Formats: sequence, structure tokens, C-alpha cells
Amino acid sequence: MKPSPHPSSGPERPAPAPGLPALRGRRGFLGSLLATAAAAAAGPALAAPAPRATRRLLLGTYTSEAGGGTGIGTAAYDTATGAITPGPVITGVDNPSYLALHPSGSTVYAVAEQDPGAVTAVRLAPDGTYEVLGSRPTGGSGTTHLSVHPSGRRLLSADYGSGSVAVHPITENSSLGERTDLVTHSSPPPGPGQGGPHAHQIVTAPDGGHVLAVDLGTDTVYTYALDESAGTLTEVSRAALAPGSGPRHLAFHPDGRSAYLACELDNTLVVCAYDPATGALTPGPGQSTGTGSGTSYPAQPVVTGDGAYVYLANRGPNSLTRYAVENDGAAVRLLDTVPVGGDWPRQLALSPDGSLLFAANQRSSTATVFGVGPDGSLTAVGDPFPAPVAVCVLPLP
Repeated sequence: MKPSPHPSSGPERPAPAPGLPALRGRRGFLGSLLATAAAAAAGPALAAPAPRATRRLLLGTYTSEAGGGTGIGTAAYDTATGAITPGPVITGVDNPSYLALHPSGSTVYAVAEQDPGAVTAVRLAPDGTYEVLGSRPTGGSGTTHLSVHPSGRRLLSADYGSGSVAVHPITENSSLGERTDLVTHSSPPPGPGQGGPHAHQIVTAPDGGHVLAVDLGTDTVYTYALDESAGTLTEVSRAALAPGSGPRHLAFHPDGRSAYLACELDNTLVVCAYDPATGALTPGPGQSTGTGSGTSYPAQPVVTGDGAYVYLANRGPNSLTRYAVENDGAAVRLLDTVPVGGDWPRQLALSPDGSLLFAANQRSSTATVFGVGPDGSLTAVGDPFPAPVAVCVLPLP
């Protein structure tokens, strides 16, 4: 896939970095981790060290680029220290630049960010083995984001290249059925400097009945009602952002009445009010990213589980911004920024318990880890983990 003319999406060409070892056949990486732990515990029982908890970690990349990966990277992380141990690669998956987990935890879904776009299902076994269940076309190009509906029955995807969003059914065995809907954002007209619509995210609101699609090209967030039975989308509302602001990704407050939207072209975080009854999103004024002059290309916000803090990845200055959430979610206050420890932080993710924050750094081909303090402060832990063209990191429960 050729690099996107826009910095928001599409593979960048970093210097080659060490890759994760490829998996031959279906040998699981957790089996080897357990064997290592068992060996470490051998000997007198009283002298054995206390076992450390580890969890699985998946890494998205581009497979079509020099220095990129060969599939979905796997690893394990220490829940106490954040240290990452490399595992094998899930092969047979093209350009998996974004990943989403099924609510059951048994299946991961990956975009194929290419033309034509596609989505792929991969079953994950408890012992670390996997099975690629197959791919389905989205009907668009440059599939850049996907999410699973909370019911676990529908997969939603966004195509950056074609400015479209799609719905696929998820079968009982977690594989994907034929697409049930495809909607292209044909209006309003593209914003300044944009050649067309660029759907960058699609996510279900906490109320479960509405789906929001963020389009960078039209400076609009579209709200759809999802017919869970038919798998179809019906537009019910639109939120207009400032022309040329480039809305990219949003994250909801846990109470479901506020959302925080990263606008990558005007360097702002926008606090939005959300009405669960109607699906209407109402943007407020843009907030500073605290990154100073120059374009910071904010990529993605994440919200802590208690709704107390918002973190924002800034690709231009390679930093993370921390905000305190106030007024029951309706406002944020800029606290500070910290270096991300890598180049071009494309995506962030909190560990399931909220104690660690992971950053996927595209141009440096690394993942970096931060401990999250009681006050929401971020402290870098461990060394940057080599991961080829790291554009997504997904810690598993």
C-alpha cells in the first residue's frame, strides 16, 4: 500500500527495526512462557520466587512496508512492572494496523488497511495458539479502524480512503459473515485541504443503541442508530466540528454523557456533550494540547476507568498530555505533558486494571509503557520494546 498523502492514516516508512519472531505452524507462545515460569520455580519450595502475573499483548503493524511486521505481533507483559517479553507472530493477516477484541476475549479482529479494505477474524486459544478464521471485504478502501458492538454480534469498521463505514455479522463461532451495510459519507463537502471524506473511527456509544463515526475529511461526527437484528445503520444526527479541524478519534466518559475528541489538524481536544436518548453529540470549544506552537497531530484520547483523567497522544512533539476531568465529565483541565519515549505515538491503550498505559510508536518501531499513579501521573517504566512499525497495541484481559 502506498503511503497516505495525509499524516493521519496510512503507513509511514521508518528505519527497519528488529521484528518479533515468526510463529511456525500453530505453536503457542504462552506455552513457552509457562514452561519458563515452571523452570524458574524448580528447586526447594521455600527458595522459589513468588510467581509474577503476566498478560498477553497484541501489536498491530503494516505488513506491506519495508521494516514492517509479518502479521499481528504477540507478547506478554508483567502486570507489576510493565516489562514486555516478545512472543511469536500471528501470520496470514495483511496490514493489521488496528485491532479489537470480542467481548468474550476469545477472538481478535484486525483491519486490512489497504485497497480494497477488509476485516479479519482470528481465534485465540487459552494456550496461546490461534486460528485465522478468514477475512471479509468492507466495500471500501484503507480500512483504518474497527470495533465490536457490545452485544458481540456485529463488527463495525471505518474506511479512511473511501470515507465509508460498514457492518458485518459475527457468527456463533466468532467468524465474520457477509457485510450487512455500507454507508459512504457523501455530505457535507470535504473540509479545507481534503479531497473527500475520510472515516477514521467507528464506535458504539455507552447506551448501546447508537454508533458514532468520526470523519476527518468532512469535519463531522455522524451518529447512527444500529438495527441489531438487520445489521443496518440509520443516520440520526450530525455534529459539525470547526472547518479544517480534522476530527480523528473520540473516547467516552464512563457515564456516557461526555466524550473527548482529538482533532489532529488544529491541535485541540474537544469536549463534547452526548445525549443517550437521541444520539446527538454537541461539541464544545477546542482545548489546548499543551504542546506549544507547531502542529502536534493529536492522535487518540483514552479515559481512565474511573473517569478522572484523559490522556492524549501527540505525534508531532512525541508527547502525552494529561487532563483532569471536571464538572462530572463536562470539562477538562490541562495538567501536564510527558515525553512518550518514542517517535510518532499513533495509538494508546490502558491495561485492563488501569495501572499501565501503553503507547504504539510508529516511526521508532517501539512500544513504550507508563505506570499510572493514583493522581493520574505517568511514569515511564522499562525500556522501549522493539515492535516493527508499531501502530496499535492491545493489552488482553
